[in-house]
Amino acid sequence: MILEMKVPSPGESITEVEIAEWLVKDGDYVEKDQAIAEVDSDKATLELPAEESGIITLKAEEGDAVAVGEVVCLIDTDAPRPEGKGGEAKEAKIEKPVSEDKPKPAEKPKPAEAKKSYASGTPSPAARKILDEKEIPASSVKGTGKDGRITKEDAVNAVPSMGTPTGGKRGETRTKLSMLRRKVAERLVSAKNETAMLTTFNEVDMSAIFELRNQYKEEFKERHGVSLGFMSFFTRAVIRALQEFPAVNSMIDGKDMITYDFCDISIAVSGPKGLMVPVIRNAENLTFRGIEAEVKRLAIRAREGQITVDEMTGGTFTISNGGVFGSMLSTPIINPPQSGILGMHNIVERPVVKNGEITIAPVMYVALSYDHRIIDGRESVGFLVAVKEALESPEELLMGGDVKKALEL
Repeated sequence: MILEMKVPSPGESITEVEIAEWLVKDGDYVEKDQAIAEVDSDKATLELPAEESGIITLKAEEGDAVAVGEVVCLIDTDAPRPEGKGGEAKEAKIEKPVSEDKPKPAEKPKPAEAKKSYASGTPSPAARKILDEKEIPASSVKGTGKDGRITKEDAVNAVPSMGTPTGGKRGETRTKLSMLRRKVAERLVSAKNETAMLTTFNEVDMSAIFELRNQYKEEFKERHGVSLGFMSFFTRAVIRALQEFPAVNSMIDGKDMITYDFCDISIAVSGPKGLMVPVIRNAENLTFRGIEAEVKRLAIRAREGQITVDEMTGGTFTISNGGVFGSMLSTPIINPPQSGILGMHNIVERPVVKNGEITIAPVMYVALSYDHRIIDGRESVGFLVAVKEALESPEELLMGGDVKKALEL
């Protein structure tokens, strides 16, 4: 029986996918549930498993965009399983006799060299005038006229040298963008064009968090199996600020403003196929341990290409950590239809004033980009100040005065 394998629907509102990579070759024997292809949707990269065992015939090329429900391959389920390990067919190697009298390939005729004369490299009167206007020496132009004469067309097409030639490589490579990358590009442009986006900045003295992590990170990891990172502190600080300024936890839907009473926090993760933004659901109900465990789980799944569309759908606010790449300061772009995104950056020891004295402290610059259509300056600045206050006084504002209880130690 010939089984037609069709593209399944990866999620709601997705109408087509792109064949990113075939993991098998045309004519291979595949096992049921074996991953045969990776397909890109506009939200994630997914694996396509074989529905039955048999010989596969591919009906689409890598890079093809195929509609959901379209046939991408055929599987001959009646084909016998080939002998050998893993069901892989072994092709018999047939040794061909080596002929000693192989015909030599015909030599390509060499192009006739242009005849050199007094005209070689000499511009015509019209060409000379154009070269003089462009301030291009005739010696730098190759003539295509008779006997190498520089024609008017050669002079018109001549480009002035923009620097000293180095003899280095000047090649280029053209690569088709994946569907996921194209969708990310569309969303970023849409966010810039369709929102009144502004960014406000502040700085955070990370000394208190450094002290807590240095004191408890080993015990925390031994107890819970995950590291005590910065994301749990920032996530809890953001949740506290969102509850204080609910306009930031809102989005526009037509003529309406939707405000959420829960905090689904999206975290930007760099994956092999581009930027992934998985969501921590109801983050307001998670402890430090719960947030760190969920961040680790989602980050691993995103980097291994296992993240699903459902895990990236939704989200009411986004946190992006450009500091892991060394970014000092940036203006993050809103993740539509959300109305706000917090950008974290690298932590650098800087001189700060404390109690009237200059001292050195680990400082991070933070940036809040927001949609000014529904978030005013009071809410945006107040939100970022609330985040700053919580991060600089975590024991009091994020842990209720009991560090060990908050960290479940």
